[in-house]
This record gives sequence, C-alpha cells and structure tokens, in this order.
Amino acid sequence: MDSVLYWMWLADGLGSGYRQAKDLLRQCPDPRTLYEYVVRELPLPKALHRTALARLKALDPAALQPRLETCARVGAQILTPQDIDYPERLRTLPDMPVVLYVTGSIACLNGGRYVGMVGTRRPTRYGQQACHDLALNLARAGVVLVSGLADGLDAEAHRAAVEANTPTVAFLGTGIDKTFPAANADLRYAIEAGGGAVVSEYPPDYQGKTTGTFLARNRLIAGLSEAVCVTEARRRSGTLNTVSHAVRYDRLVFSVPGSIYSPTSEGTNDLLREGRARPLCEASDVLKALEMPAEPAPEPAAPDTEPSLSEDARQVLAALGPVPRTPAQAAADAGLPVPRVLVALMELELAGAAVSHPGQLYTAER
Repeated sequence: MDSVLYWMWLADGLGSGYRQAKDLLRQCPDPRTLYEYVVRELPLPKALHRTALARLKALDPAALQPRLETCARVGAQILTPQDIDYPERLRTLPDMPVVLYVTGSIACLNGGRYVGMVGTRRPTRYGQQACHDLALNLARAGVVLVSGLADGLDAEAHRAAVEANTPTVAFLGTGIDKTFPAANADLRYAIEAGGGAVVSEYPPDYQGKTTGTFLARNRLIAGLSEAVCVTEARRRSGTLNTVSHAVRYDRLVFSVPGSIYSPTSEGTNDLLREGRARPLCEASDVLKALEMPAEPAPEPAAPDTEPSLSEDARQVLAALGPVPRTPAQAAADAGLPVPRVLVALMELELAGAAVSHPGQLYTAER
C-alpha cells in the first residue's frame, strides 16, 4: 500500500493542530508502523492521546485511495514530513502539520525569506493603502509574503506580491479545492500562475468539522514566517490569534500604528503599547530586523497623462490592479456605489486606462 495513505490516515486521525504531533513523529516516525501497533494493540507512543487513538481505530488507510485520484484531478500535490519538499520551517513546530495539500509551485515553500502579512477583513482606506505599500516593497526586496487569502488585508498583501512578480504563499482554512471567499478565485489563480503556492491541511472534498479550521491555519501562517506584520486589527480578531502563535513560536511581530479613534487600529495599537510588537512604518523596519538589503528605491511617479479623468474614475483606477476585478469588487475597494463604478469603468476604458475581460472583469492598463 502507498505510504502516503498511512500519512493521510494519521493526519485525519490526529486532526489539524495536534499539539504533540512533532513528539509523536519523534517517537514513531513511520505511520505504517504506528498503524500496525494500533491494529495489533501493541504499546503505543505516549504522545498519542486517547481521543486520537479512538479516531485512528475507526479509520482505514486503504479507504483513502480515492483521495489520491481526487488530488490528481484537482492538481493538488501531497506533502508529508518524509518528502524533501515539505516546508522546513514547519518541521520545527510542536503542532506541525502531518499532511499538506498544495496547488501552485511547491518550490516557494523552502529557501526563501518569509514574512506574514495579516489584518482585518474590513480595513479602512488607510489600512488598505499601508498594507499594499508595505507588502509591495517587501515583495520587491525578495520577501515571500505569507497570508490567508481572506478578504481585506490578507488579499491586499497577496495582490501586492502578484504586482511585484514575487511568489506568495496562501494558507487556507478550507479543503484545498475550495477558495474562500469565492470572490478571490481570480487572485488564487494569479498566485499559482506567478510561482506561488496555495496550501491547506484539508483534502479536496473535505467533509470534516469546520469549526476552528481557520484558527488552526493561522498557526501555519505564523510558523512559516520569520516575522508577522499586522496592519489593522480589532482587539478580538483572528489576526491577533495569528500573533499569539507567532509569539509561541518565537517569531518577530510588527504592528502598524493607527489612529487612536479607529476601532480597526485598537488591536495594532495595543500590541505596540504593551510591547508585544515592534512599530512598522516602512518595509525597511522588517528588512533590517531580518538583516536583508533594503528594498529598491521606488521608481519616480510617471507624469499625470490623464488630467481629464473624473474623481470617480481616479478612485476606481486606484482600486484596479493586475488581478482582474469585478465592478462589485472595485466598488467595494473604491467606496463607491456600483452604478457610479460602471460609469467610471467605461470612462477608463475610453481613456485607455483600464481593460475589460470576459466575465465582466477589469484590470488597470499599467
């Protein structure tokens, strides 16, 4: 029987975020051997808890054979700790993932300099701009940005990496064949096409529990990263859950100062006030801490060749980039009603500043 079936059996039995996964694999490195111990009721490693043992007894590795075919169908590669391409930075985690499902390029999971970029799903314009500019400069300096493909600042960081033509890694809290939110499907495609990777602990057609899967994936964002940067976050948020994992793994934490009047900056300002994070005002703050060369100086701004654009058109153009956007997405980013965005998009097309694509999608002509 294929050895990967035993790894998937173990991963399904332990579940994501198993606190003693590393200890268990140290005590019994081969899941095939562990399976024999379970079946024959031989003495088991101390790191195998009673609840996990009960789940493993109820599972059959051979029954997972169809999953291999499903992974092949959706283009997902399977990585286990026995594979050379398994991310080295995740091997050190006490709750290391036993199996990873990956689409895109696995080459970017090792050998890079990794920085997590996380934040609220509902950022202010300030937060969105700060995240984009910081992420863009980090990516231009060669940093592989790590985030969660969620709405808001996660997606903004990935878009900046795509714009910089630098690989980026997105960890999912869903099955590897699902993109959540679905509106980020085009961004996911751009990540994969640009040499990045989309990674999940959950297989295609995942039918297990969904409670806590996004919180579990946050540890992987922190685990792969050398530093975690927070642009905007409320006091109680999944973003700060990622920070807690970063602290647990002894990663650097950076926080962008925000307005004292903004609820979306309460969490970031708390991190600074309590000394749990270093201030992040420009990309060089992170690059210096990682002892990396500063990012290239930004190119001079091109002269304004479209002085006649309306204010709406300028706002919509600022919301567009290389990743195709629907009018509704552009409207959300620009803070304008959809009807006004449609008029602005027509104006931009006529001015040669935007390009329409099939499916009512638009990109900036830059």
